[in-house]
Amino acid sequence: MTTPPPALLIAGHGTRDEAGAEAFRAFVRELERRRPDLPVAGGFIELSAPPLGEAVSGLVERGVRRFAAVPLMLVSAGHAKGDIPAALAREKERHPGISYAYGRPLGPHPALLDVLERRLDEALGGTARRPADRSDVTVLLVGRGSTDPDANAEVHKAARLLWEGRGYAGVETAFVSLAAPDVPSGLDRCAKLGARRIVVLPYFLFTGVLPDRVRRQAEGWAEAHPETEVRTADVIGPEPELLDLVLERYEEAVKGDLRMNCDSCVYRIALPGFEDKVGLPQQPHFHPDDDGHHGHGHHHGGHAHSHAH
Repeated sequence: MTTPPPALLIAGHGTRDEAGAEAFRAFVRELERRRPDLPVAGGFIELSAPPLGEAVSGLVERGVRRFAAVPLMLVSAGHAKGDIPAALAREKERHPGISYAYGRPLGPHPALLDVLERRLDEALGGTARRPADRSDVTVLLVGRGSTDPDANAEVHKAARLLWEGRGYAGVETAFVSLAAPDVPSGLDRCAKLGARRIVVLPYFLFTGVLPDRVRRQAEGWAEAHPETEVRTADVIGPEPELLDLVLERYEEAVKGDLRMNCDSCVYRIALPGFEDKVGLPQQPHFHPDDDGHHGHGHHHGGHAHSHAH
């Protein structure tokens, strides 16, 4: 008899916005449709129903003993690092005999960057699809914001990866709560850098109180600065890429394949402008001053790959 695969538990943040909570629940139902072979459940850490504990209890009632928990979150802040593991540890005490693996947060994965690029195209009316058409477009990527500097740095990483190879004039970052710069300050910065057209891009999975606040703040700033064109893009939403990514994180957690950062590695993933690097063999790399004996003249700048010394 084959062992059934571990169940999939989706851990969400929670929101006071009922449409946002329902978007999460609908996303979990869609995952169930995609993987009828897996028991799937989802719950929230706070603010929304069902709570995570109820989702775990539901799985246990269905006979589940092993599951993989995937945080439906873009960055690893306090919730992904502390609250979800603590909640899962509580559930293990409540349900002796269960075991679980814990997956990675979602971003900044190239598939999600592609969705963000699509949201930017839509906000611009489909007129800036090529890098050459984007040279006057500055993007303000707005994250949730955290008291965790590492989490805020992840939003900057997403911004840089979004900028690479896509031709935008720049991708700046701002945060809607708990971290600076806030949205108006981020827009001020874009304007000081000479931005003529700005697209405010919420770095959020689903609709909710905070993405709505981002839009309102952007509209308020735009009214006070009529000389600058400001548009606001939509959130990522329950796109096929997001469903695929959650299942990828599930498979990683089940197999224990929690790798170093390979999601955005140019040697594994075709990133815009760097497609030729995928699959390139990696050569040892010598600088002119390494030990003195590899310092041949053709290794200028440390950029040449070493060949069979």
